[in-house]
Amino acid sequence: MVDRDAALLRWLEQVLEGASFRLTPASADASFRRYLRVHLADRTLIAMDAPPEHEDCGRFVRLARRLREAGLHAPGVHAAAIEQGFLLLDDLGTQPYLQVLDAANVASLYDDAMSALLTLQTAVATDDLPRYDAAFLGRELGLFRDWFLGRHLGREPDAATTALLDALDRVLIDSALEQPQVCVHRDYHSRNLMWVVADNPGILDFQDAVLGPLTYDLVSLLRDAYISWPEARVEGWALDFRRRALACGILPAQSRGGRDPAQFLRWFDLMGVQRHLKVCGIFARLALRDGKRQYLDDLPRVLDALRTVAARYPELAGLARLLDGL
Repeated sequence: MVDRDAALLRWLEQVLEGASFRLTPASADASFRRYLRVHLADRTLIAMDAPPEHEDCGRFVRLARRLREAGLHAPGVHAAAIEQGFLLLDDLGTQPYLQVLDAANVASLYDDAMSALLTLQTAVATDDLPRYDAAFLGRELGLFRDWFLGRHLGREPDAATTALLDALDRVLIDSALEQPQVCVHRDYHSRNLMWVVADNPGILDFQDAVLGPLTYDLVSLLRDAYISWPEARVEGWALDFRRRALACGILPAQSRGGRDPAQFLRWFDLMGVQRHLKVCGIFARLALRDGKRQYLDDLPRVLDALRTVAARYPELAGLARLLDGL
């Protein structure tokens, strides 16, 4: 078995051409990747260790370049060993949005994040991105049944629950596919947006980008699994984004969401249900399969968001009953 610590050290010594450095932990995420801060005499960089049997560093490099070419603040890549799964990246700092957001600055920071999101949706090429199609969305929804209900709660869905979830999946997938399709980051939230002085925000964890629904990243940001805001503010931000999306043409005026603000909010709400059901399954899987039980601490916030939206729509009444029985 390859000693990845030793291999990473040898690689860094080579690409840094003998310069003296030390390593400290930077962060870990919900994947197999880990990040180390490389302290040099005059600056810091980030070393990514992404085992190639689990992660595709080449995709990260390609998308980082694409985001930067669009004017977004993604990390530059200083060196890459794709076959080993090592990258040397710009250091975007130590302050994710989650650490700095408060009632006084949230409006400004979310304004920055929504501006960057519009750039992502309008200026990043999508020709070769995987499609967030019905099969893809359905596989993600299956995580709720398999990992959250089945393995975490020990409740294998009976025939009635399976029928309920099948009908719910159709509603959510139809709503997602009805929307304009754009570049979707897929984890555009407070842990992956870095507060930086210039060109805020720094954007991380974009390697799983796809072509998908307009509201997906918006709901990831505004109904974050890690921090919550009053519903009136969330809806106000969503409608402001709608106005800006109309102005820049990413939301066609003739589309259902372009003609009707209530329809846009329905897209936004149902997209949030799809994402939060997926997140329930992912958090359960992280706890049970990977031993990362800290993610269970955020499940109550995710379930509260699901209950709030389920109470609004008659077609989600079955979901509301299911959630009330948990």
